[in-house]
Amino acid sequence: MKLAEFNSADPARAATVLKPCLDVWRWVDAISAARPFPSRRALLAFAAEAAEPFTAAEVEAAMAHHPRIGERPAAGTAEASMSRSEQSAVNTTDAEMAQALAQGNRDYEEKFGRVFLIRAAGRTAPEILDALTERLAHSPAEEDTIVAQQLREIAVLRLEGVIGE
Repeated sequence: MKLAEFNSADPARAATVLKPCLDVWRWVDAISAARPFPSRRALLAFAAEAAEPFTAAEVEAAMAHHPRIGERPAAGTAEASMSRSEQSAVNTTDAEMAQALAQGNRDYEEKFGRVFLIRAAGRTAPEILDALTERLAHSPAEEDTIVAQQLREIAVLRLEGVIGE
């Protein structure tokens, strides 16, 4: 969708475009209400700061749509399509790497009670595994801050993909 079309879309249509980027209604509503944006850059800058800070419930809702790293969601939703694209560089045909990511995912979920979230776009499986291993040493409070930042990065990246000039 072009920026001009997004700017003039009715609120329901704008929400339909925004929600797959980040399933946090306060974020969706804030961006929709701030229209029109003078440029794509202004939209993305606003999106990066919208709904700051996220509540624990908002993070939980947003996390519900994120698959484990190394797993490809089969659903035909916009979120699943975006996730598959973002993880395209994560090669899980290497059995050893797939096993290491799966174990890391399990360890992370056991410690933090949610899936490991990282902006996977542009990162390789070894880079993601290194980050996962490093983040397992964090406290829950440290990890909450990182997860919120990763959600923002993913949302802005996705928004870049759906709104053109």
